[in-house]
Amino acid sequence: MIELDDVTLAYRGRTGPVLALQGTSLKVGRGEFAAVVGPSGCGKSTLMKLVTGLVKPTQGRVLVDGQEVAGPVKIAGMAFQNANMLPWRTVLENVLLPLEIVEPYRSKFRAEKKQYVARAEKLLDTVGLSGFGSRFPWEMSGGMQQRASLCRSLIHDPSLLMLDEPFAALDAFTREELWCVLRDVWERIGFTVVLVTHDLREAAFLADTIHVMSARPGRIIETRKVELPRPRDLEICYDPRFSDLVQVLRHKIAEVRQA
Repeated sequence: MIELDDVTLAYRGRTGPVLALQGTSLKVGRGEFAAVVGPSGCGKSTLMKLVTGLVKPTQGRVLVDGQEVAGPVKIAGMAFQNANMLPWRTVLENVLLPLEIVEPYRSKFRAEKKQYVARAEKLLDTVGLSGFGSRFPWEMSGGMQQRASLCRSLIHDPSLLMLDEPFAALDAFTREELWCVLRDVWERIGFTVVLVTHDLREAAFLADTIHVMSARPGRIIETRKVELPRPRDLEICYDPRFSDLVQVLRHKIAEVRQA
């Protein structure tokens, strides 16, 4: 589904080019749940921008679904650390927003609005927000807003979901609750996921594969399969295999920070 082939990206800085990524290669299979971890500033978010076509590589190729990325990728949905809900729109209207913007839905929005609303309400029900569509974001907790943000990223049936620290601002209990929500939605629909996170427990709980990045300029230095059986529930976080995996990842990131 995703392939980065020897990708380098340099930004323009005040005193010259700044290398964000250098010689980065990555493959993510169709339907796979991949996580990307690494030290702060290693280029994890830059990697997301490359895959979704928000920036172009200085060198190398980025392919999504077999096509070289030359602009914004329409088959991708995105969710970020902040829910970024529009406060003047209801939750339902926020979830529907991509369908008002992205073709081919935009041109059919008025004619098929009833079907789109039904789709949005079904998604809200899936994440435990049934009946909250008429509320405004400021009437809901941060965790509820992130649930709605997840629905918004999925409303146009993307085959690829890109998540940039979506649960980082939440308390531990809400975060774990949303791990389970995301797990259930992914297992039911089967889209491809790339999760960028600093939380190694989150990566180990959710992912099939974890990619570890070096310090800047970033590149993938290790790819580790998560051998924990599915379906996973939160009790697996107390399994020695889970703890061992988290510790291995922690030590690897400590190494690259000191390099």
